Amino acid sequence: QVQLVESGGGLVQAGGSLRLSCAASVRTFSDYAMGWFRQAPGKEREVVAAISRGLYSTYYETSVKGRFTISRDNAKNTVYLQMNSLKPEDTAVYYCAAARASSGTLPTSARAYGYWGQGTQVTVSS
Repeated sequence: QVQLVESGGGLVQAGGSLRLSCAASVRTFSDYAMGWFRQAPGKEREVVAAISRGLYSTYYETSVKGRFTISRDNAKNTVYLQMNSLKPEDTAVYYCAAARASSGTLPTSARAYGYWGQGTQVTVSS
């Protein structure tokens, strides 16, 4: 059983920054690939970024490349999403997710992730 708790969302002006954190309650955090997803009103949930369990391979959705950075601290059972140069179109509920995966595997489909946090709202004003 994996429990995920996100924090760090909020209201920010366009061009600003936020850092999301996701704390995992699990004994073997290092066995999981981690992802950040988002869902805006009326839209499907989409992957924003993902990081593998080993080798720390990363994936970014095209619209966030160069602006967002995903990282993880296995000693703290935490994954982060640093978001810079935020745009109004980044407004969404952001979810942290965990997928039990082999080393180097980097799942990017929501269906691959079996554990989800409750979500944190990010609102970017223009």
